[in-house]
Amino acid sequence: MEKRVMTDGKRRRRSLAAAAAVLSGVLVLSACSDEDKAGTSGSATPQSQAQVDEAAAQKTSKAKITISPKNGAQNASINNDAKVAVTDGKLTEVVMTSAEGEAVKGEIAADGLSWKPSGQLDRATVYKIAATATDAEGLEAHENSSFTTVSKANSFIGNFTPEDGSTVGVGMPVSINFNKAITDKKAVQSGITVTSSAGQEVVGHWFDGTRLDFRPDDYWTEGSTVTLKLDLDGVEGADGVFGVQQKTVTFKIGRNQVSTVDVATKTMTVTQDGKTIKTIPISAGSPENPTYNGQMVISEKFKETRMNGATVGFTDDDGKGEYDIKDVPHAMRLSTSGTFIHGNYWGPDSIFGSANTSHGCVGLNDVKGAGDPNQQAAWLYDHSIVGDVVIVKNSKDKTIAPSNGLNGWNMSWADWKAGSAV
Repeated sequence: MEKRVMTDGKRRRRSLAAAAAVLSGVLVLSACSDEDKAGTSGSATPQSQAQVDEAAAQKTSKAKITISPKNGAQNASINNDAKVAVTDGKLTEVVMTSAEGEAVKGEIAADGLSWKPSGQLDRATVYKIAATATDAEGLEAHENSSFTTVSKANSFIGNFTPEDGSTVGVGMPVSINFNKAITDKKAVQSGITVTSSAGQEVVGHWFDGTRLDFRPDDYWTEGSTVTLKLDLDGVEGADGVFGVQQKTVTFKIGRNQVSTVDVATKTMTVTQDGKTIKTIPISAGSPENPTYNGQMVISEKFKETRMNGATVGFTDDDGKGEYDIKDVPHAMRLSTSGTFIHGNYWGPDSIFGSANTSHGCVGLNDVKGAGDPNQQAAWLYDHSIVGDVVIVKNSKDKTIAPSNGLNGWNMSWADWKAGSAV
């Protein structure tokens, strides 16, 4: 869900300050919502926000999941901080992994109300937790969180994406987020190399003192291999703060898939290697909450996740979120500030291809529970990988900021190179 400044006084601009954190796995739970299906089947007439909120609340689980440390936490304890609890329900599954994809063993308590890891965590490591719970009626709730464990005070590390051995889309930059501010950017960047087996020139760009991204002039060549070498052991990145990493990472570039969303025609055209493979009707941001224009890169995929308006500034007078949908299906993140492309089961079928009704996201037809592979959102989710490009055009909003997510493609090559320290 996009954070916007609404023309009626409720709309607020989303903060881009969290951009650096999301790429290390530290993410902001955010969301967007379209018109509700209840009472409007077969009609494109939008309902009131109150009706949408009421219907969504009736369809969602009463279970409330709390993950500790808080999402985005830094310097978390390696011993006692990580835990999951639930009220008004019972935990059914908790999956905890490191940024490298290594599973962390843990146990759900006999009463189903809590979970914790079985052993000590590693220092200076990004962890992700995905939790599922059910309420008394069997309705599922989902929560996702990420945090970084404590590191030594006189050292810095760079949390990087994508993961070693992964296959990603042609738009995926190498993005490194340092856990301490770097003042000697030239020294640090000189200790990092990124190369492509296709021979493309790859250049780094500093967005701020903690984030350094690498990309070529154009999208990566499909089928190529990209190698990241971190030779930072002993490099002084700031006064008295030294690097500790000595690591080589390789990942593959998959097929060239680009999905173009035309907000004016309310359609999305999906191409692979330049050939159209599917056209899908969509519902983008409403006139009051338009979707960003520009080139965006899928940074995360969730088969189901929670989207709460309060996390991105859409709140009622009581401070609670205008919507809180705990099981949004087939959600794929496009920005740090909360732009997603996702399934929508609460809007009537008639809005897709005919009306833009969301709070800024791009919605595709879907069903509750994400269990029907024949739905449009399910098809896109199954045919997409992290790093695929989604282009939005003909929206009334501005172009998304290059630092808002993995979206440096919205910067000219000259401007990109100007941000290099070497």
